[in-house]
Amino acid sequence: MNKKEYKYELHCHTADVSLCAKSKAEDVVAFYKERGYDGVVITDHYSPQTFLLNSFSPHKHIDKYVKGYKRVKELAGEDFTVLLGCEVRFFCTIDDFLIYGIDENFLKNSGNLMMKYLRGLFRLCDKNGLILLEAHPFRELRFRHNPVLLHGCEVFNGKDAGRPANEKAKEWAKKNKFHILTSGGDFHDKDDTTPGGIITDEPIKTNADLLRILKSGKYRLIEK
Repeated sequence: MNKKEYKYELHCHTADVSLCAKSKAEDVVAFYKERGYDGVVITDHYSPQTFLLNSFSPHKHIDKYVKGYKRVKELAGEDFTVLLGCEVRFFCTIDDFLIYGIDENFLKNSGNLMMKYLRGLFRLCDKNGLILLEAHPFRELRFRHNPVLLHGCEVFNGKDAGRPANEKAKEWAKKNKFHILTSGGDFHDKDDTTPGGIITDEPIKTNADLLRILKSGKYRLIEK
């Protein structure tokens, strides 16, 4: 008897929130269910490009930010896990950082993440037991950051599939002895996405499950 395996996408955007995305929540659900996935982490852009605001108020604007996540969760049904994450970009930068383990309360009570910059964001994540990773560190024009202020990095990104960026990310992760390595499709468009994510031997139902499994290393990367 074959042992059940579970597939989860860890880097996914919705057009409901991320201005650069083309596919909405219903497309996310259909795309990943058709490919046998068991869940997704919605990591919409938490960035100046998303909010287009001079004055950011978490309590005022986070309800809008989680719209895509909530819509995916509503459409997915009970047999498909949908968790909230985010991809943060600081003011006046183009580098991106993925956070896993968050919820709405964290976002509403943590101030403006775009103004914390890496040292402040790492301290906040570390204090709350969250995971902070650098996303696609070798994408064109990106800058690699201090590994002391990261829990790991994304070593496969679907938008960089077939390019040197992913192999360079693996080499950088190995050099810095990162314990947590991830894969993500970086879903923006149902017609132009190479899925990524992880394969596990146990289901992920909650943020606690996701954090525990990522920290344990008991998963395999999806790299196609």
